[in-house]
Amino acid sequence: MKRALITGITGQDGSYLAELLLEKGYEVHGIVRRVAIEDPEHRLWRILHFKDRLHLHAASLESLPSIYRVFQAVKPEECYHLAAQSFVAYSFEDEFSTLNTNINGTHYVLAALRDCAPDCRFYFAASSEMFGKVAQVPQNEATPFHPRSAYGISKVAGFDLTRNYREAYGIKASSGILYNHESPRRGFEFVTRKITSHAAKIKLGLAKEVRLGNLDARRDWGHAREYVRAMWIMLQQDQPDDYVIATGEQHSVREFVELAFVRLGLDYRKHVVVDPQFLRPADVETLLGDAALARKKLGWTYTVPFKDLVHEMVDEDLARLKGSASS
Repeated sequence: MKRALITGITGQDGSYLAELLLEKGYEVHGIVRRVAIEDPEHRLWRILHFKDRLHLHAASLESLPSIYRVFQAVKPEECYHLAAQSFVAYSFEDEFSTLNTNINGTHYVLAALRDCAPDCRFYFAASSEMFGKVAQVPQNEATPFHPRSAYGISKVAGFDLTRNYREAYGIKASSGILYNHESPRRGFEFVTRKITSHAAKIKLGLAKEVRLGNLDARRDWGHAREYVRAMWIMLQQDQPDDYVIATGEQHSVREFVELAFVRLGLDYRKHVVVDPQFLRPADVETLLGDAALARKKLGWTYTVPFKDLVHEMVDEDLARLKGSASS
């Protein structure tokens, strides 16, 4: 039985990845904050339904000794480093903690892996936000980085650290440059979940409007469940490499909003307010990924239509709110 260690196991991607690995017969270990173990109802909600099948370890990405202890105890064969401060808008408000957590955290995990489990295969969750002010459309593995936020900068540093550990120490380390990926498990602070949860609230008479920023920003949106499958495939390769993971389709925030509201029989123009406070100081206008290398070398293909993704999120938010109202 293979042993895998996931940082960020309580997040959207971590929860889907943990389920995938359990299905494949893995022994799955996860790093969580101690406060999460003490408050599972709120902080472990994405993994509560299968928590008993997991091995959870309390540690902090800001503490190298705690990360070392976990690696010494688990000796994983695969490590998926997903934990990060990943909300781009927040990275403008608190650049210091974003850079500290994301860069040092990645460095600590790599250092612990090198010393305690050098044969362990490593996955780093890179991001399309590294491309930022894009040099070309679509973007691929050769496109230069030009990040436009502290989050994007921290991911470039993590990407370079991962590549350096691969080249300098022979670690089988790969990075997935993942484009926006959503699901009913997306955090409520992210624009897609903000849209679907507010649309459901408006439908049920629990809210009247939703305040958003740039409706014309264009993104390449996929389903998180499909993207974690790509992570796993990467670590099954004998030769580590870096891959763009994307749908190759682009949609605006406005299109996402319209699909969500139409699903509920609503006209978004009556409920959406563009609020300047949600505009980023330096926005990324357009992101579109070219996943040709992943298709060719990994055999990974994307299958969930954009409309189905939006509908799944809206339907689950509506069901959740109806359930909480009746309980």
